[in-house]
Amino acid sequence: MASLDPGVIGTRIPEHTVEVERGRLSFFARATGQDDPIYTDPSAAAEAGHRDLPVPPTFLFCLDMERPSPSTFYTDLGVDIRTILHGEQSFTYHATAYAGDTLHFSTEVTDCYAKKGGALQFLVRTTEVTRHGEPIAQLRSTTVIRDPRASA
Repeated sequence: MASLDPGVIGTRIPEHTVEVERGRLSFFARATGQDDPIYTDPSAAAEAGHRDLPVPPTFLFCLDMERPSPSTFYTDLGVDIRTILHGEQSFTYHATAYAGDTLHFSTEVTDCYAKKGGALQFLVRTTEVTRHGEPIAQLRSTTVIRDPRASA
């Protein structure tokens, strides 16, 4: 693969909308060891002042992956998906999302750079998550693209 062209910065991924399902929230909370009942029991969530089960930390990343054909973005850039690795992710929360919410995801490539003489390339995406136009969170994800021909 050739180096990513810095012109990729500003590229937008097709936007998508996802409805947050209560059962999936409970499952995710249990799978990730969330032992606070507000994530699995609607009564406990209500007693804690929530209108429904709140979205557990990092679950927004899972919802973002529900966009149609999530790997198409990489193949459109000429990236072999067998060479990608998850680099890092971060979250900035503005408001709590809940079961039953319909969330909108809008993603843009905000940086790309190389290290180790091009053996490793980094693609940074920023996703704005909103509910009825109001900000819920900003997700930042870095993907590492390994050039199998380069010696690191």
